[in-house]
Amino acid sequence: MRVSVPATSANLGPGFDCLGIAVNLKNQVIIKPSKFHSVSLKGEGANNPALKDNNMFISIFNDFYHNLSSKKRHFRFEFFNEIPLSRGLGSSSAVIVSAIASAYAIEGIVLEKDKLLNLALAYENHPDNITPAVMGGFNVACVQENEVKYINKSLPKSLKAVVVIPNRAISTAISRKTLPFKYSKEDAVFNISHSSLLTAAFMSENWDMLKHASQDVFHQKYRMKHMPELFDVQKTALKEGALMSTLSGSGSTLFSMALNEDAKKLELALKNKFPHFKVLTVDFDNQGVKVEL
Repeated sequence: MRVSVPATSANLGPGFDCLGIAVNLKNQVIIKPSKFHSVSLKGEGANNPALKDNNMFISIFNDFYHNLSSKKRHFRFEFFNEIPLSRGLGSSSAVIVSAIASAYAIEGIVLEKDKLLNLALAYENHPDNITPAVMGGFNVACVQENEVKYINKSLPKSLKAVVVIPNRAISTAISRKTLPFKYSKEDAVFNISHSSLLTAAFMSENWDMLKHASQDVFHQKYRMKHMPELFDVQKTALKEGALMSTLSGSGSTLFSMALNEDAKKLELALKNKFPHFKVLTVDFDNQGVKVEL
């Protein structure tokens, strides 16, 4: 069995904890019957032996598998990771979603995506990353009475994601502590209006509006102070043709969107100016989590 989950970029500027998008960098796990438990890991995190010994996927998988099955079986888990760790691209959400999906699939139980999304909510209480991880595409989501309410939209092939991945992380826990405890009414109105406009721009495919709608006063400037060169990355991306450029989740990745014809030029400009960062152009993912038996 193979389970794959895409990377995600959350917030998208003003959509703090509610907007997210799926990009075609994937974590995959192949699960095989085995005489004893074993784990192999390739790609991102392969050089970190602690990930094998303290594996969040295995822990969550076992939570569900032992509840669903009366059998005692052993498996070999082969992980192939494309999503960078602790860089704001939803690596934790990918682990949560794939672990739950795997446990149900092993038992031959069809798990609807809506149910998977709400099971994942117990491990990740913000819907901005788990929703695109499950559904793919662009998503606006909120939590109401412990249930994710969302609207999903597939993205056209005429768009690319250009991501700048720094060589160091920004801690989500630390970055949240740097955010203001209170916001003014003016700041709240600014973000509500821009988040609403951004959602409308995606739904209507008014890509020219994204640069205006993706502005934010809630979190980006506070988080990016931990890595000031990100301000220059963002400025450069917008100057070189990005439709929008925002901090991905809590960082440190900077996410930009571009039309196909502008993406390579944007990628090259960012590579030339920031040679110590990794710059990738990738498609968007409209499928979300995928289980292949």
